[in-house]
Amino acid sequence: MFLSTDHAKTQVMSKIPKDGTMTDLIRSIATDQKHEAGQPFYILDLVTIEKVMDKWNHSFPNVKPFYAVKCNNEPALLTKLANLGANFDCASLLEIDTVLNLGISPNQIIFANPCKAVSHIKHAAAVGVNLTTFDSKLEVDKIKKWHPQCHLLLRIKAPSDSGSLRPLGKKFGALPEEIEPLLHYACKVAGLKVVGVTFHVGSIAQDPTIYRKAIAHAKSVFDVADDLGIPKMQILNIGGGFRSTPLFEEIASVVNEAVQDYLPDLNLTIIAEPGRFFPETAFTLVTHVIGKRVRGEKIEYWIDEGIYGSFRPTLYNSCFVGIKPISMKASEECCKICESSTIYGPSCDSLDAVAIDIQFPELELDDLIVFYNMGAYSNCAATKFNGFDMLSTPTYIVSTNST
Repeated sequence: MFLSTDHAKTQVMSKIPKDGTMTDLIRSIATDQKHEAGQPFYILDLVTIEKVMDKWNHSFPNVKPFYAVKCNNEPALLTKLANLGANFDCASLLEIDTVLNLGISPNQIIFANPCKAVSHIKHAAAVGVNLTTFDSKLEVDKIKKWHPQCHLLLRIKAPSDSGSLRPLGKKFGALPEEIEPLLHYACKVAGLKVVGVTFHVGSIAQDPTIYRKAIAHAKSVFDVADDLGIPKMQILNIGGGFRSTPLFEEIASVVNEAVQDYLPDLNLTIIAEPGRFFPETAFTLVTHVIGKRVRGEKIEYWIDEGIYGSFRPTLYNSCFVGIKPISMKASEECCKICESSTIYGPSCDSLDAVAIDIQFPELELDDLIVFYNMGAYSNCAATKFNGFDMLSTPTYIVSTNST
């Protein structure tokens, strides 16, 4: 079946025929009278979420995932992940409330932002979120004053993040020379409980060895804590950077081996903060052709989504996305290939282009352009720029093995 959710309500719509295809489903939603004509929409396949969770558990049987809510906060996704055993990485008051409002326990949340506003720390204390990260003395002071019962993970800078597409070390993580003073200050001076170490090698890791280097560095932090006489730390947080690709198994193998090599005798709880790993391949975005211009053998299209919606330039990774045209005339196939096509978003910003100079079949007004693998850092960054409301795009919940 498929459901529609606007973050306020969920409505059962229909069942997918046994012999139906994803294209049939997309056409049926686009033409359903309950769907606003000409509005883009997402499809979330819950079966895909189940499969990637199985993949995680197979490769990381001893690593608890704390899903990074910032990646995609669709309530149906969060609920499904919770039902499958995931916990949650939240970075703000609103993300914490988004998770708690779904009936998820505050014990399943890590407040994984090393620099938090005081109002957010107070809120975490009030609702019972009792695990967070830090990488500065001022953060210790804020936590000591406003949430002294909170347990802490020291965020360290990964020794190498050049093997990821979006390094994070410039903004986050204690440097080697800062580790001993921070542990001493947090535990001996402020009297707080530092219970573990956390790092993040950066978004979309490409080199598995950067995890091994980071785990080796984390081991040195455990050693410093022992030298300071700090109660034995129990948590290692290996952060994120994972995608559901063949490289994931290699990364998992490197991580598991490194833990055995560097931390074999510690009774550790190992956690991670995967983001795009879970939703990326589970979401499909369906857009409508709202305009067209032919110039010689080149065709330019306008669609009802763009860089101020799901295609933010700083977050959108076009190399991971599949694109498919769908004619709304069910009996016709898109077969006339144009030498070059460009797809623009709806705003009046000339930079609002989704795809440039791609080979594409010719389409007509109200035909569909479908984008696959759109679950990561897409609609969560949408705006209302230029009067185009990209925040209200509905999501249809699908189980592809429905009967």
